Amino acid sequence: MRDAGCGQVEAAWSGREVRVIGWVHRRRDLGGLFFVDLRDRTGLLQLSFGPEWSDAASLELVAALNPEDVVRATGVVAPRPEANPDMLTGEIEIRVSSLRRVSVSDPLPILVYQPPDEELPSEELRLRHRILDLRRPEMQRNLRLRHVATNAVRASLTEQGFVEIETPLLTRQTPEGARDYLVPSRVHQGRFFALPQSPQLYKQLLMCGGFDRYFQIAKCLRDEDLRADRQPEFTQIDVEMAFVEQDDVFRAAEKMFARIWRDGLERDLPVPFRRLPHAEAMERYGTDKPDLRIPWEIRDFTDALTGIGFGIFDGAAKAGGRVRGLVVPGGAALSRSRIARYDKLAQEAGARGALWLKRTSDGWSGPPAKVVGEEVARALEAEYGVRDGDLIFFVAGRDGESSPALDRLRRAAARVLGALDESGEEWLWITEFPLYDRDPDTGLPVPAQHAFTMPADPDPERLREDPLSMNAVAYDIVYNGIEFGSGSIRCHLPEVQRVILEATGLTPDEVESRFGFLLEAFRYGVPPHGGFAVGMDRVVAEMVGCASIRDVVAFPKTAAARGLLERSPSSVTPAELEELGISVTSGTGEADGTGEAGETGGTGRSGT
Repeated sequence: MRDAGCGQVEAAWSGREVRVIGWVHRRRDLGGLFFVDLRDRTGLLQLSFGPEWSDAASLELVAALNPEDVVRATGVVAPRPEANPDMLTGEIEIRVSSLRRVSVSDPLPILVYQPPDEELPSEELRLRHRILDLRRPEMQRNLRLRHVATNAVRASLTEQGFVEIETPLLTRQTPEGARDYLVPSRVHQGRFFALPQSPQLYKQLLMCGGFDRYFQIAKCLRDEDLRADRQPEFTQIDVEMAFVEQDDVFRAAEKMFARIWRDGLERDLPVPFRRLPHAEAMERYGTDKPDLRIPWEIRDFTDALTGIGFGIFDGAAKAGGRVRGLVVPGGAALSRSRIARYDKLAQEAGARGALWLKRTSDGWSGPPAKVVGEEVARALEAEYGVRDGDLIFFVAGRDGESSPALDRLRRAAARVLGALDESGEEWLWITEFPLYDRDPDTGLPVPAQHAFTMPADPDPERLREDPLSMNAVAYDIVYNGIEFGSGSIRCHLPEVQRVILEATGLTPDEVESRFGFLLEAFRYGVPPHGGFAVGMDRVVAEMVGCASIRDVVAFPKTAAARGLLERSPSSVTPAELEELGISVTSGTGEADGTGEAGETGGTGRSGT
């Protein structure tokens, strides 16, 4: 039906007759002369119509075209009187001799051609009419880049000797940190498959099976509350290697990312990436995913600012906490109202608030200023580098309160004061994670990453006696303050793996019931192994500069976990439920999946 895509017609073809087909992107009527920008996946091409070279039927048809009609044109390639540098084919046009309308478009609920000075429609409307939204050049660019990045992953890992293997989507429940999506079994009524939160156990079993380098572009599903960077289903670059140590995994991942950046963005990545232990990251930046484009670091002011008569600081220290803070160069220029907003930010992050202290040519100001004598002032200037025009934020309390608050203050103030290098890229490995965190509700240890990670000290007795003191051979990949992925060296010692699982509160019988198949595989010569998993959606969103991963996923769900285009989830008939052995005791939502209260409401419960 065509000799070339719209963006593939070349200036060297001048004088040649060609056939093209695509969507009417934009039409202009200049009083007897018509111009149509024709669009397909390859780009835009100008079609021109005039009585000297177009037949009468084509001139009549072009005057009646709608946006997004599909048309097929035959004509001669000719130079444009004035080139358009914003178009790939901006030097040429097709002087159309004949035009045929292949399909007619109804009036559009949203525009594909978006004038530069107009805002996009609401995201809800764009998702409802996703087929039109996908035609926008920005969405075409995003998904093409995703394709390039995916191919780069496959090329890099294949060159490194990895084998791509698919693992099951219907599996059993495993503890991965979020709720599973459950699938009822018709054949085995009353039993359920779980959709995988990750291929974690299968990839470990593949290491036992002799495939010592595996990867998969895996679909994973988690039934959890959504945010801009999360979806109920997401794509994961899943990698596992046998006979390796941590450095081997790092080299494989760095080569993969270097290939993605080279092929997708035509940029070279400096490797190896920096490394920072988890405890040091939390101390210096208040987070395990620090944005190193910001030069400021958190400091401990406890010794300098306690015992000088400021009750808030003294009280925090007596209660076992610390006084930690952030020196903000140039921060004295911030207004009182802006500083008040930062105090609220600290409260939202779990702290009681943030105190501040300014140093100007007139002296010190702020709540603690009355206790800043000459000795304290010298210490702040000499030990902490405070200068005229600087501001210090303080958060007093336990580290669990002060760290997240100071992290938020650091990021927010850096953007306002221009301290964040927007053009920079900072890659980082966070290493030496804790093996467990403490569950705030039960007090029991819960795996900090997952329950199949090798302890730094694989001593079963120490694990039983003091699991919360243990570190893991685990790591995260951080890019500009965003976690791209995580991984670990896995525990391949059956007796240690049992203790790790039992420390979470599982009985020996429960361990055997849930994970006996894995432990049995470990009885037959399991190799040491490890790997990583990277969120593909998040990586591509950063590559194209999108705030939401929904802009790099073809058919995403809304924040309420609904598919507006296909109107999912939907209800099913009583006969279908009966066949599965399921009865719904209560619930909301109509068969079209819109729900009784629309996108912002309508929560129901269903049971069996």
